[in-house]
Amino acid sequence: MTDYFLSPKPLMHTLNRTFFSRLFFIATPIILQSILFSSKGLIDILMLSQLSEIDIAAMGIAAKALFVITILLTGIATGGGILSAQYWGANNHLGVKKSTVLSIFCTVIFAFIFALIFYFYPHAVMLLASSSEAVINRGSEYLTIVGFSLIFSAIVVSYTASLRSIGEPKVSTIFSACGIVCNIFFNWILIFGYLGFPALGIKGAALATLLSSMVEVVLLLTYLYLKKHILTFKLADFSVIFSTYDLQRFFALSLPTTFNFLLWSVGIFSYHAIMGMTGVEGLAALSVMTPIESLSLSFLVGVANASAVIIGNQLGAKHYHTAYYQAIALVVIAIIVTCVISVILFLMRDNILSLFPALTIETKALASNFMAILSIGIILRSLPTTMVVGVLRAGGDVKFCLYQDVLTQWAFGIPLAFAGAYFFNLSPVWVFSLFFAETLFKWFACIYRFRSKKWLNNLI
Repeated sequence: MTDYFLSPKPLMHTLNRTFFSRLFFIATPIILQSILFSSKGLIDILMLSQLSEIDIAAMGIAAKALFVITILLTGIATGGGILSAQYWGANNHLGVKKSTVLSIFCTVIFAFIFALIFYFYPHAVMLLASSSEAVINRGSEYLTIVGFSLIFSAIVVSYTASLRSIGEPKVSTIFSACGIVCNIFFNWILIFGYLGFPALGIKGAALATLLSSMVEVVLLLTYLYLKKHILTFKLADFSVIFSTYDLQRFFALSLPTTFNFLLWSVGIFSYHAIMGMTGVEGLAALSVMTPIESLSLSFLVGVANASAVIIGNQLGAKHYHTAYYQAIALVVIAIIVTCVISVILFLMRDNILSLFPALTIETKALASNFMAILSIGIILRSLPTTMVVGVLRAGGDVKFCLYQDVLTQWAFGIPLAFAGAYFFNLSPVWVFSLFFAETLFKWFACIYRFRSKKWLNNLI
């Protein structure tokens, strides 16, 4: 490997028109899809904010539990996406198909298990983040229904990972948009009771999410089969799930990534539970903040996921020089983009919060302070997110990503936030600030690992 770096190309030699056009072509649909995904939660919160703060707090906790499992499914699918990207770079279409089949099979199995957990034990899940009986009951109503949408989400994330890997992210983006439109429509008629339907409140939001997820999958599969796409499968294609060799290679990448994503998302849920110690106001403000945070990070997520595809394709073709220097450029681009979004978020925070009429004056003021902190926090997340989600994982460096996330989050971030809320009784603003402490450690770890070049691996 070191032979490739005896005479490294200058950085600017790798930054040509082709590089930027590929970045734009791949990142733009992913950014749009991330915005659409974030909009789903934001739309639910906005519509429920017409009702009460209890609904907002309950929805925030339940949605965060759903988010944890969705991230777990994404972690499994990411393993297939890494393989697909390198197979595509090596022009191996059969390998792409096999990786996608394995992703679908594994994600659906996990989704079904957690759907049953949410159906039979919703109160236990809600109790993890709140002691308010009203919040727990309202959130449980949501979880028992919305849990089954995970099965459809599993199919979507598997296809999305593979479509990105072969340079066709716009396909899944289009159908995500269709799902959002359906979600808005179903929310309107089911939450408030229009067109002759009963007003179901938070139950209506859950049903809307389930129905829109079903529509999205049906439309996506119909399109792929009508186009005779490479990712259309026959029953015989699923024989790969009985191949020990293919399963071992898939899980070698997917399991560390899945544990990484799972522990990270459980950590995010833990932060929500820690905020619950400060009271319902803190929970309501954080519930409003969660979809806003996801929306503001959409551009960063787009660049990071595009990095995984671009760098994965280069490594699959054994262009190690190009992969290394393009990775540097992608990180710089991510930081610049995040800084711009941060300034916009800070300046628009009062306008954004005016969309939530059910919030009390105190909760709205608290949420405004949260947004000011978030403006700084998303900049701190720029380099680690691009490195972990994109660059390092593209080369199969999944174990390092796992160890780094686990150590920084569970050894520093969560203990600091817990100590602040439980032992020192800090205000919600200070507790929220501590949520970003872990990112400071990630900067040093990511830069060190990147410079070692140990992540530059051809996996196929």
